Amino acid sequence: MRIAFFVNSIEDETPNFSTTTLALAALNMGHDICYVTPEDFVLRDDDSLSVWGRVLPSSSYKKPETLHRDLQSDKSEAKRFDIGEIDVLFLRNDPSLDATNRPWAANIGVIFGRMAAQRGTLVVNDPDGLAQAQNKLYFQDFPSVVRPTTLISKNIVEIRAFIDGQKGGAIVKPLQGSGGKNVFKIASPKDQNLNQIFEAVSGEGYLIAQAYMPEATEGDVRFFMMNGRPLMREGKYAAFRRVPAKGEIRSNVHVGGGPAPVEVTDTMLKIAETVRPKLIQDGMFLVGLDIVGDKVLEINVFTPGGLNNLSTMYDTNFSESVITALEEKMTIRDGYNKRISNRELATL
Repeated sequence: MRIAFFVNSIEDETPNFSTTTLALAALNMGHDICYVTPEDFVLRDDDSLSVWGRVLPSSSYKKPETLHRDLQSDKSEAKRFDIGEIDVLFLRNDPSLDATNRPWAANIGVIFGRMAAQRGTLVVNDPDGLAQAQNKLYFQDFPSVVRPTTLISKNIVEIRAFIDGQKGGAIVKPLQGSGGKNVFKIASPKDQNLNQIFEAVSGEGYLIAQAYMPEATEGDVRFFMMNGRPLMREGKYAAFRRVPAKGEIRSNVHVGGGPAPVEVTDTMLKIAETVRPKLIQDGMFLVGLDIVGDKVLEINVFTPGGLNNLSTMYDTNFSESVITALEEKMTIRDGYNKRISNRELATL
């Protein structure tokens, strides 16, 4: 099969991205791949849809660094594919990265993903599901038992009152965004920095204030789910702890958080079972839960990262399991006598 990986830009890809790990696994399993960006779709007057995919010069790589080097070099070339030649369109872009400087690009994956799905290409995660998840309000649709106490507002009076009701303080962050950008811990409503933080963060829109959880000092757990179930391979869970750097409240790896092995608990599995129905309903094929204690702080449905860390940490290639699942979906689709919806196939 041919898998097209949709990303924000070729230039911003790195050897450590999960997309690189997935692309490497697909190639080594005998599949064709290409990279697609927001600029690469073409819809013609006859209603035909095509994409300009960047193709690598080799089908055999041993290291992600080599694949990435060729992707970034003149050795890779752009080739036009009719959408019918793309078996799987894997949406791996982060809309928040384009929201400010390229707002036209933020929703392109969802828009053309829908068109691709209508023409028979499997699109994961399901574009209609992703359309509901453009910001962190999506998280509020999950059962309240797994969510920390939360306020969403742009009103400083409301936010101060909320913080005043949280004995351990609160975390304040923008509703739109990712990667730990503009995330602050506020100890009390009298915090001298609150006004400055409010002015800085509210410029990006609504704010989320969440009750601070003391367990967060140990970091959060990135817990992968695939097809609505915990991602497992060779008896191991695709999960790891992200330990914050000294003096840092954020666990994100790119701000110094260090990955560490974690023992999956019954509490984590119970959380996974609780969010499972919603993930399946929305066609969320591959997601990353960020768990602290008995709560989920965020659900990453666009670009859950860390597959490269898992392979090293547990000496097993979870990316191969992801590609195998896509293979199985192609078999299921081909075996159906009647058309199966993209959303249903995405989580079968």
